[in-house]
Amino acid sequence: MYQRLKPYEGRPAATAGTGKDPVNAPMIRHWCEAMGDTHPAYTGPGAVAPPTMLQVWTMGGLSGHTGPTGRSGAYDELLALLDGAGCTSVVATDCEQEYVRDLRPGDTVTFDAVIESVSARKTTRLGTGYFVTTRTDVRAGGHLVGTHRFRILKYAPARPRVTHKRPRPVINRDNAGFWDGVAAHRLLIQRCTGCGTLRFPWLPGCDTCGSGAWDTVVASGEGTVYSYVVMHHPPFPAFDPPYAVALVELAEGVRMISNITGAPYDEVRIGMPVRLEFLRVDEELELPVFRGGGAR
Repeated sequence: MYQRLKPYEGRPAATAGTGKDPVNAPMIRHWCEAMGDTHPAYTGPGAVAPPTMLQVWTMGGLSGHTGPTGRSGAYDELLALLDGAGCTSVVATDCEQEYVRDLRPGDTVTFDAVIESVSARKTTRLGTGYFVTTRTDVRAGGHLVGTHRFRILKYAPARPRVTHKRPRPVINRDNAGFWDGVAAHRLLIQRCTGCGTLRFPWLPGCDTCGSGAWDTVVASGEGTVYSYVVMHHPPFPAFDPPYAVALVELAEGVRMISNITGAPYDEVRIGMPVRLEFLRVDEELELPVFRGGGAR
């Protein structure tokens, strides 16, 4: 099968695509509101678009329209070939972006995409299939403004395995330090060394000043319940509903989502003081949680 897929590498995935709309201030505003990004560079008469919006300007919307030519026949053939091999499910696995210059309101975006690589057959927890990576070169005024690589896994679903373990956290290069801290019974908060802003969850860069330099501070463990929900459905074997899931505001000012222990779910209240503790879930997993109800 791989020998049939390999020749698609280097063939176009989209040719001479045109953004459905020019770069515009309302879309930038909606994005920033959804992301909670208040950086002043994205407002006012000299505003630029957040770099991470790069893919947004190439997306076709619900109609699937991507410009005069849109997605290529070669890409459709590749997906059909995978479907025919039983790889009927798809999941996006990761993306990488490179930025050359800022996009500004009024810029008209054009793009070309290529099937950059198709992997040999891989077996994952989801199932067995093939990773397909496309590279999209985005231009404005004929000049390259950025590159977007997008990788999907087309796979045949594995038979579900019965498990009663809690879901595992996804640990990557951006958050590994946080989980190292948890293993040492320390709750670490990132701190930008450029402007001093604390941030949680962990991010590769500061959304206040844009700096990529940071260190950490150790949380005191004190906090209050900022908001919460009581989970009843859907049921999951590793959990025993109903239980409270809270948005905890730490004494340092950042917020994180966690379970509340030491207090019945129906006694959790907004403003309740809580204290950090580490819960051993199973032989492989330990999680930071917060004890309420006045217990220490």
